[in-house]
This record gives sequence, structure tokens and C-alpha cells, in this order.
Amino acid sequence: MSTKFQDLKNSPLDINDRDRLLNDIEILIKADNYWLPSLANTAALLYERMPDVSWVGFYLLKGTALILGPFQGKVACVRIDIGKGVCGTSFLKRETIIVPDVNEFPGHIACDPYSKSEIVVPLLKGERTLGVLDIDSTSKSRFTGSDKLMLEKVAELLTCNCKIEDFVDY
Repeated sequence: MSTKFQDLKNSPLDINDRDRLLNDIEILIKADNYWLPSLANTAALLYERMPDVSWVGFYLLKGTALILGPFQGKVACVRIDIGKGVCGTSFLKRETIIVPDVNEFPGHIACDPYSKSEIVVPLLKGERTLGVLDIDSTSKSRFTGSDKLMLEKVAELLTCNCKIEDFVDY
């Protein structure tokens, strides 16, 4: 890895430099691979470095619902039922969902009334789904296929290097 953890706070990221963002997230995770600080720092770095996002956070499986985990942004919904809203649907289907206009998504849960678009990436470990990474924007059509690919790599880094399953209930 070419960058040191201490250098991150002073190195602004051009969003087109996705490899650098992934490298920086890997540095944060490997600095302490316990799930809680890794998710918290990942949410903070994505919130800080991705342009035009209003909320970045995680929902983790606890029993039969997704429970709010580390996040950056406005106060959020605490519990989302599996199969409900974008987060619950992404979790159930085990696939990334990009929503260009949240008002067009049937059953969208409006935690922030100013949110206009959303991307949700499931956290997969083998056959298990541990939770989701959720990112909102106040702009319509904010998220792209390139964002999807990058964020799926972020999710893979987290599930391969952190013991998120230590928190999750099945």
C-alpha cells in the first residue's frame, strides 16, 4: 500500500480516483480490523470523499430486521424490515440496487425527505447476507455503474477483513 494511514486526512480525493479510495479504505480496515471501527471509518471516508452524498451508513442484520449501524449524515431510521424499502429489498435479493429517483421506488422508506437517489450494496459473506451499505444523495440519478462496482469492492473488503458476523444474528 502506497499511502500511510496518517496521510489520509490531508489527501483530498478526486472521485475519479476510485483505486485510491479503495486503497484508503483498505488501510483503514487493516489498521484495526474489528468490525465497529472499520464500518465507522469506512462510512466517514465515503461521506467525506464521495461528492454529492447526503448520508452514508450501514444496516446490519439483528434477528428479523436490519438495525442501524455506523453512519454519517442526518438522524436515520433505526430498524428496517427485511424486504421493505431499498435496504430491505437489496438485503433480500442479495444484489446492489441503484435508485435514480426514490419517489419511483415502490415502498421507499423516506428517512430523509430530501433524499432523491440511493444506492444500496449488500454485505455478503459466502451464502450469508450480513447487512447493507446504504448511500443517499439529494440529487436525482447521482449513482452510476462505476459507483456500484467500487462500492461492491468496498463491501467485499469489509466482509473479508472484518468480523461483521460477530454482531449479526441469524
